[in-house]
Amino acid sequence: MDGLPSSYLAATVTRREDHTDDLATFWLRPERPVAFEPGQYVTLVLPGASGQWVKRPYSVLSAPHEGEIELFVERVDGGELTPSLFGLAAGDALGVRGRAAGAFARDGACTHHVMACTVTGIAPFLSMLRHAAADPASGARGDRFLILYGASTPADLGPYAAELQTFARGEHVSAVVTVSRPWEAPNWTGEAGRVEDVLRKHLDALEWPLEETAGYACGNPGMVSAVHGLLRRAGLDDAHLHEEAYFPDAGETAPGEAPPAAPPARRQGVTAAPPGGIVLKTAPRPPERD
Repeated sequence: MDGLPSSYLAATVTRREDHTDDLATFWLRPERPVAFEPGQYVTLVLPGASGQWVKRPYSVLSAPHEGEIELFVERVDGGELTPSLFGLAAGDALGVRGRAAGAFARDGACTHHVMACTVTGIAPFLSMLRHAAADPASGARGDRFLILYGASTPADLGPYAAELQTFARGEHVSAVVTVSRPWEAPNWTGEAGRVEDVLRKHLDALEWPLEETAGYACGNPGMVSAVHGLLRRAGLDDAHLHEEAYFPDAGETAPGEAPPAAPPARRQGVTAAPPGGIVLKTAPRPPERD
């Protein structure tokens, strides 16, 4: 791809799998590897309608040891980048920033992790699980995971509910998959309700030591806020609550970096992201230098 901003690499779509009209997984291979930690995001760039480059960040679903970048993406009508991205097929080119970013990561101070997510918010958690499964040192720690994965309907879960269930066959992962519109899926046999509706039931049943438990939420901001409120009331320490809120901005939905977990009163009035789809976490990020 000619004329890319200087900090971006040419990449090729090696494979694409559509799950619904608006949800798809893309596998990308940059011209050279892009290093990242589980939980981070990469920024894609494509030409916009007016000829300018449009950049948007997307959480990486693949683990660092995998050879390609796997992204689970929702197409947004009126978005500046996702309609163009959904026009790509295997063999097509796009740009990927040469370094990943983001501070959303597994909490190294805790051995128990309760993770709540909606739709494409599963990406950083599956990256963490795949990495943990492939890393002998991680397995030796004996970390435990409770993953709660929600969507409106089963189709919106993509193939990742099945992958979670595969992880849950082991002794270290418990997986709960829930849909908020079960009446649209008469054959659904899993949980019914929003993620925040079923979280306490499953967390309480595990009887984890709260002083060793970290909480994470990734997805729409309403869910993120509700989950953190529930986890605080359950007794988790604010220092071990982590979030990645996907804020719609400029017609896109992208991983944001939100402020650290705080009591609800301090979070009031936070309704939108700064330009570009990023919500700041702990400190503003400097502008990209291309």
